[in-house]
Amino acid sequence: MIEHRPFETLGKANFGWLNANHHFSFGHYRDAKRQAWGKLRVWNDDEIAAGTGFDPHPHRDMEIITYVREGAITHRDNLGNQGRTEAGDVQVMSAGSGITHAEYNLEPVTTRLFQIWIETDQVGAKPSWGAKAFPREAREAGFEILASGRPGDAGGDALPINADAAVMAATLKAGQTLVQPIAPGRAAYLVPATGAVTVNGLALKARDGAAIRDEREIRVTAEADAELVLVEVAA
Repeated sequence: MIEHRPFETLGKANFGWLNANHHFSFGHYRDAKRQAWGKLRVWNDDEIAAGTGFDPHPHRDMEIITYVREGAITHRDNLGNQGRTEAGDVQVMSAGSGITHAEYNLEPVTTRLFQIWIETDQVGAKPSWGAKAFPREAREAGFEILASGRPGDAGGDALPINADAAVMAATLKAGQTLVQPIAPGRAAYLVPATGAVTVNGLALKARDGAAIRDEREIRVTAEADAELVLVEVAA
């Protein structure tokens, strides 16, 4: 089963400095049919104006992954962590027992990113933050694991999270196809950051969502050059 969630149907919130599009209920946007997808709780498609951002605010007991699509985001938190994450790269914050952070676009251009929240498997864990560069060239025609807490991914190159889940990305040239298995008992959510694809025959354009469950595999074919982000979680 694949449920198509066109970009136009996402929850909307525009504060001038922030133009947010919500794949799941968040803030003032509420939809009883879009509360979560397995352990995946939030997928926000955010555009942050130059020189603005999120002032310090707290989180706890959530795995928060930021995938930067354009521009860059600068992170600061009360643990003393600070870093700048550029387009194509990823930062991970395990909020654990509690963390206060700020996220600013210090660039001269709009920053566009996906912010993804996954329910933690380790309530009250020690909070942490990390970031890593992931060259897009390494993920052509195949998903690269960017962040993971799945047991089979331990010791790999992915950023660690405290959840049995994985965040992946791939790039496809027009006409290319990739096949990604989905294990029994798992759910997935796929968004083309750019381009246009078909997923098991379902057409998706840029920033649409595909909520996937009870599929042994997905076959993704690019109708135009595409950049894909996929999250796999316990269903």
